[in-house]
Amino acid sequence: MKKKILIPTDFSKNAWNAMTYALNLFKGESCEFHVLNVFYLGGYSTENLLIPEPGDAAYESIKESSENRMNKLKTQLDYREDSPDHRFYFYSEFGPLTEVIKLMIEKKDIEFIVMGTRGETDSKDVIFGSSATEVMENIRLCPVLAVPGTSLFKEPNEIVFPTSFKTHFKRRELKHLVEIAKLTKAPVRILHIKKEDKLTEEQEENKALLEDILAAIEFSHHTLENIDVKKGLHSFVQSRESEMIAFINKKHTFFGSIFSKPLVKELGAHSKVPILAMHDIRA
Repeated sequence: MKKKILIPTDFSKNAWNAMTYALNLFKGESCEFHVLNVFYLGGYSTENLLIPEPGDAAYESIKESSENRMNKLKTQLDYREDSPDHRFYFYSEFGPLTEVIKLMIEKKDIEFIVMGTRGETDSKDVIFGSSATEVMENIRLCPVLAVPGTSLFKEPNEIVFPTSFKTHFKRRELKHLVEIAKLTKAPVRILHIKKEDKLTEEQEENKALLEDILAAIEFSHHTLENIDVKKGLHSFVQSRESEMIAFINKKHTFFGSIFSKPLVKELGAHSKVPILAMHDIRA
């Protein structure tokens, strides 16, 4: 059965890099890549009656631009010699980014998203662009792998998985982490940043469950003390030159603490590290 992967693009170098990363990551897999450009006009919203429609000059202009650039992208992909089991589908759609992506996930039964971390400007001052952050925070129907423009594909040396052990794990939540670890033969480094003297009984149970879920891959435990989550994760990844971070986005908790705007600037080193945001199924 083919894996269905959505790749949003704004035709930037960063978006192209994310696409090639995805093609290489799943090189030996049978995949459908659904390449999506979402075009929109500032000042419009789904609540007002001024949404441009087919036939309107403004709508037709941005639609034509999107379709022309998509055709150029198709040509670029024609020259690549990737897995014969890769199939490509292309879409130019109007609307707010996250709304269009949610519809695409439902309509095409998408199970994984790969996208770049910066916008069309490819600004070096922006580590995680607003689009990437918006998608990682709001698209909770499937995992999102955000790939910085500097991350040329190579199999990661290890995948850092930070956790507090305070929440229950599900196999379905961690399915893609296990899959990527198997595909790349990368060990998972479970990082616990201690705030307590010892784990509670519930934390111990959650830890044991996590170990059971990860039993099919290589993993190890690592603990840091007397440091906040942001600095701890930063120092761990930086000191070990880790090449991927993965975590479960528990709404309004861990994810919010890591990807608040001040921290995005603080974690400059992570602009080189792809980040896999999985999601709490109950959220």
